[in-house]
Amino acid sequence: MKIWFDISNSPHVNMFHELMMDLESDGHEIVITSRNLANTIDLLNQKKLKHTTVGIHNGKNIIKKIIGYPIRVYLLYKFLKEKQIDIAISQSSFHSPLVAVLLGIPCIYTNDNEHAFGNIAAYLFADKFFVPENMGLSAITKFGNIKNKMKIYPGIKEGIYLWSRYKNISKERLNEKNTKNHVYIRPEPRTAAYYKGGVDFMDNMIIGLQKIHDVTILPRDEWQKRHYSDKKFGTTKVNKSPIDLEIIAKQCSLFIGAGGSMTREIALLGIPSISVYQDELLGVDKILIDNKIMHYDPEITLDKILSFMNAPTNNYAQLTMMEKGEKAYYMLKKEILKYK
Repeated sequence: MKIWFDISNSPHVNMFHELMMDLESDGHEIVITSRNLANTIDLLNQKKLKHTTVGIHNGKNIIKKIIGYPIRVYLLYKFLKEKQIDIAISQSSFHSPLVAVLLGIPCIYTNDNEHAFGNIAAYLFADKFFVPENMGLSAITKFGNIKNKMKIYPGIKEGIYLWSRYKNISKERLNEKNTKNHVYIRPEPRTAAYYKGGVDFMDNMIIGLQKIHDVTILPRDEWQKRHYSDKKFGTTKVNKSPIDLEIIAKQCSLFIGAGGSMTREIALLGIPSISVYQDELLGVDKILIDNKIMHYDPEITLDKILSFMNAPTNNYAQLTMMEKGEKAYYMLKKEILKYK
């Protein structure tokens, strides 16, 4: 089969990398399209994945998004129409299902954000959509009777690709000798249409934290790179390009994330993690918080961070999530191969 993956945001690179390599080793041809959002292009290039960038991200403005949607759909269709694609796969790419309809091919769509407005089009046009068991299903069913399309997979999205890397990462962490606590911070998704929380709300905390610990900012965009490079963040390191997850996990003593997949990834690996997301939580976040795999405090302070630094995680729940992740991986692969 010739399988098309639309990689439209940074987390999708890690999510699909192993699956794409697995399918390619089975003799299938992989075609990748990308969108220049956050760290997507850098991550694809780091992993040496051949891809073609199609269209742009239209920012937070809802009017620009509505206007930009059919433009990227057309550009994707134009690029793919002569490539004889057999099936489309994507995570949260609202364009992919409609392009698949135009190409006359099936589409498997996966999503774990019940608050994303763009899901409406995806639910209407996708042949199958995969959602995690802890996603707020009421947010899906309100779009109509689409349960016949829905496949519910065990665990959360991050488990789909972390289960196979968990043992090696855990072993590397045991071998790593940290002389000073290293804190990684992922700022808020300021350009996401669904995000209504605060921006730059961690600044004072970061300024205090850098005086006693090594702090690394993992910016989402160029604006955040410039902001955290200001002299007031003197000793704080701002990464100019994405760091591989294994490197972060090996060095990280505490992770602070204002939402997104990276916070869940680190938490699932058993590293003390705090979500400081200042908007309505996703169902997948709530399950990690309820099981004490991840902490939650949207009004974070320096004093609170110091008490969190050595907080234990729920190892049993974490291992259970990894087992579910393996099941979900093979469930998704099996569904793709049904169209062979």
